[in-house]
Amino acid sequence: MAELGVSGANAVLGPRSPADYDRGMGTTEDLFEGPPAGLPAPTSRGTALYREGPGPAVVRHVGGYAAFVDFCAAQGVRADELAADPELLIWFLRTADSQIAEDSRLSAAATVFAGNTLARLRPDAQWTAYEGAPPTVGNRAKQFEVDRLLEGLRSADDAAVRGLISLLSDWAQEEPDEPAAMPPRPVPAATGQPRYVRPPLPAVTYYSAQGEPIPYGRKWGADGPDPDSYSVDSHPERFAGLHVVARALIERLAAVYDVDVQDDPALAGELLMEPKAVLQAVKITPRDAGAAALTFVLTGYPGVMVHAGVLHDFPFPVCGCDACDETAETVADRLEMLALSVAAGGYSERYPVGRKRWSEYALTAFDGSGSESGQGEPGPAAAVRLHDAEVRLREVSGVWSAWPLRRS
Repeated sequence: MAELGVSGANAVLGPRSPADYDRGMGTTEDLFEGPPAGLPAPTSRGTALYREGPGPAVVRHVGGYAAFVDFCAAQGVRADELAADPELLIWFLRTADSQIAEDSRLSAAATVFAGNTLARLRPDAQWTAYEGAPPTVGNRAKQFEVDRLLEGLRSADDAAVRGLISLLSDWAQEEPDEPAAMPPRPVPAATGQPRYVRPPLPAVTYYSAQGEPIPYGRKWGADGPDPDSYSVDSHPERFAGLHVVARALIERLAAVYDVDVQDDPALAGELLMEPKAVLQAVKITPRDAGAAALTFVLTGYPGVMVHAGVLHDFPFPVCGCDACDETAETVADRLEMLALSVAAGGYSERYPVGRKRWSEYALTAFDGSGSESGQGEPGPAAAVRLHDAEVRLREVSGVWSAWPLRRS
């Protein structure tokens, strides 16, 4: 431990009572960048999310760690040195673990302190919170669940701890991610342009094997889904109405915008994903080289897959399992939002992004109700297709134009 800068730690880490340190009363939390903030508001993971306003603020410095600073002082250890040296902090936490674990408030403060220390390692790192999951710290390439990290230190051997330190060191030295692109701005509907109206969907009651009606969309209470329901996909026929919605959108887009429409099952090849049981494929290409095409693929699931622009596929539903509890209506909301927002110019793509050459998209709702975005490795595509996508996106600067209106 001496070579890690925690010399004498074993001598001072004897039993301490709560009175031996000041529980954070009056301690200034100023060891990290900027003023301390609260944890970011949780966002939804795994489904399309349309957020009101510009989206959550970037949080790199979370408050609530004063009790840990006081604890460090009581042990004769300088908290500012721990904040500047993750390796030093990790070995200190490992040595002091038994005392920290005895006090839930101190443990929470140590978790916040450790998270802030990780965020300090990189200019693109930040705190993130997802619904139903503990907060994480990291960037778009790597995320750390700080509370689990601290729990793991209790049982990890020295080799595992050294591996963690090496991982953090490598992560800290990687080139920063590219900054996020500016969100696209959809063009408002033209004066007198008729509004899209969803066609009526069939109202059908579905029953369980026991003959009980299934209230899709509201099956689960506060306790969440039954663990077994994730592997059950009952009554996929409830999504048949998505075909009705897709055809209505195709008709709407063809009537309002100056586009070319092709109807050929072979156009399912536009998708990067592998569709199953293709029933129909329709590609709508706006007569503007700067606007993104849309390809609708109706499948026998029944469902709809949409290829937007050059590198992104959107399946509807994303998942039809009983746990997700989707309905044709909720999925249709997102299908309509995608198609109408792309046509309004609320869609952008980037490729390649960062050293990992990921692809990225952003979608701003045509009606201003919110936005969503995503990034990751591009779907399975030949090198020539990725090259063509890179060239194409460079031509439009990553932001697709609004579709031209049909002249009356």
